[in-house]
Amino acid sequence: MQVRIPTPLRSYTAQEPVVELDANDLVEVFAQLDERFPGIRFRVIDERQQIRRHMKVFVNDESVRDLDTKLAPTDEVTIMQALSGG
Repeated sequence: MQVRIPTPLRSYTAQEPVVELDANDLVEVFAQLDERFPGIRFRVIDERQQIRRHMKVFVNDESVRDLDTKLAPTDEVTIMQALSGG
């Protein structure tokens, strides 16, 4: 499956915008990402094991907040940083 990495987190992935993984759910996605790119998981997942409020995770075109979301090999996971303004 493909995991799309947002520009602000690409410093962890040597500027790679897309990472190929083999995971069954989002828990595995972030564990594998952190194994390959230490520190990236903490930027997306907080101490309570939840997706940080300012981050968005999409599976295909659907926004998800549950890390137990099951994945198929053909799914595309997109990590996005929410924008805010004043």
